[in-house]
Amino acid sequence: MENYIVSARKYRPQTFESVVGQQTLTQTLQNAIRQDRLAHAYLFCGPRGVGKTTCARIFAKTINCQNPQNGFDACNECESCRAFNEQRSFNIHELDAASNNGVEDIRALIEQVRIPPQIGKYSVYIIDEVHMLSQGAFNALLKTLEEPPAHAIFILATTEKHKVLPTILSRCQVYDFSRITIQDTIAHLQSVAQKEGITASEEALNVVAQKADGGMRDALSIFDQLVAFCGNEITYERTIEVLNVLDSDYYFRLVDMALEHNVAGALLLLNEVLNKGFDAGHFVTGFAQHLRDVLVSKDPQTLPLLETADTIRQRYGVQAQKCAPMWIFAALDIMNTCDINYRTARNKRLTVELALVKLCQLGVPQNIASTPVPQNNQNSQPAPKPVVSAVQQPAAPQQTAPQQATVQSAPSTPSTPSAAPQASMPKVSLPKVPGIGLGLGPKNKTAEPTNSSPAATPPEEEGNRPFTADRFRDAWIGLSRTHAEEPRLVQLLENYMPELTDEVTAEVQMPNPWQQQEMRKALPGLLAELRKELHNSQLNIQVTLAEYGEEQMAFTAEEKYKLMVESNPLLATLKETLDLQID
Repeated sequence: MENYIVSARKYRPQTFESVVGQQTLTQTLQNAIRQDRLAHAYLFCGPRGVGKTTCARIFAKTINCQNPQNGFDACNECESCRAFNEQRSFNIHELDAASNNGVEDIRALIEQVRIPPQIGKYSVYIIDEVHMLSQGAFNALLKTLEEPPAHAIFILATTEKHKVLPTILSRCQVYDFSRITIQDTIAHLQSVAQKEGITASEEALNVVAQKADGGMRDALSIFDQLVAFCGNEITYERTIEVLNVLDSDYYFRLVDMALEHNVAGALLLLNEVLNKGFDAGHFVTGFAQHLRDVLVSKDPQTLPLLETADTIRQRYGVQAQKCAPMWIFAALDIMNTCDINYRTARNKRLTVELALVKLCQLGVPQNIASTPVPQNNQNSQPAPKPVVSAVQQPAAPQQTAPQQATVQSAPSTPSTPSAAPQASMPKVSLPKVPGIGLGLGPKNKTAEPTNSSPAATPPEEEGNRPFTADRFRDAWIGLSRTHAEEPRLVQLLENYMPELTDEVTAEVQMPNPWQQQEMRKALPGLLAELRKELHNSQLNIQVTLAEYGEEQMAFTAEEKYKLMVESNPLLATLKETLDLQID
């Protein structure tokens, strides 16, 4: 029975052309071999599983080939190439610095460097995970690495370049290996599957590539795991089952529900995800990534940032056409805030559910409480005229008749009892203020505006819309985001929240005169932004000094000194005796 070899070893590249995703680096090494411009020391750095050690072995094999093809490819027929393929070559020496990181190990290597190669021109020393060497081992290697014998070439490989001493870096040619892209990983896995006689869907291989995170060795290991479970046919459904990956279909469905303002469906979808054993935090981060992919699919210029299979790319493009850019920005902000608050929240599920409710309410106007209008029939009284808030018109003296507190409408005209009730109703434009409502019940259609004379709408209603305390509080909090570059002002905005004293007046209390002065300086600009945001030019904010009574806090050095003297009068004598100054 033939011994089984894992795909990561069986399909390890043997030539520069077979290395995946590192075309620039392999081309540079080939040119150096062709032009006979070999350095004495190289440093290969990059993430795991991207081909650092593989390229080092191919490079060592090629420079010792006795009959190179095209000037930079090994022939695989000479004695040196056969010895390398059979793993009996004495020209290539590999050292694992993770387990041989002492000074004595490096000294033994230095003694070995003096021995010239038996076959070929170069002795190549590959030191893997070189960042694991101790300080003394690095120092012992410095001199030999700077001036090695003519036949010696060092290739250092590491995943953590920042841990290598600068003196080592200065003696090497540094090659930075990049992560392997999703498309390159899928193409290589399809090639391996074809050679093994395995049928694998592109969606399944896309999940494998995403899970591998740019490492080909990890991708091949996951591929072997799927073959062991699925056999000769790898499907998307069985792949996400084996790898415990949340199906992206949930994210597509959630976006559609949010666009339809379906709060109940979004909450039920979250419950389904949690019942499958997935963590709510993982769901939040995954959905935020999905929104990001939808955003980059919106513009052809950013489409290359979407690393996914072609079939899924088309699905992102279809959904991106349904979403407005501002909606995506607001949704990303909601999910990012939820991700930040999730780590410290006690009720984590409620935090996620609240974020989904806000997401589904994007673009939904807030329901404004109004007087119900009864249906007009033969036995009912005439419908009362709508009453507006005191914000919309100047205050009038109190009258005994309730009709005088209503909106002044156009002169009434006689109408027949059979006429529709909407014909005698003045037009009232309800402001569309964004708010948060569950929207679980049927939509209220009785508040639809009716046709009426244009004179029925007060001229100041369009410019001065009413607002609630919650709406004012949200607008005040939004100022801290628009003034993020002013930390002192942001601190005042976050620490001191104004309170509404009437419909258009708010009061903010400051603890000391200095902060009161700072707030007054910034108030004109803040007030202009609030009036624009709330659509009300009558809004006014008063800045007052808080009254603390007897327990007033001390802020300045002079105030602190007076409080200390009150508790200990001897401090005043000490100050005068030593002629001290208060800083």
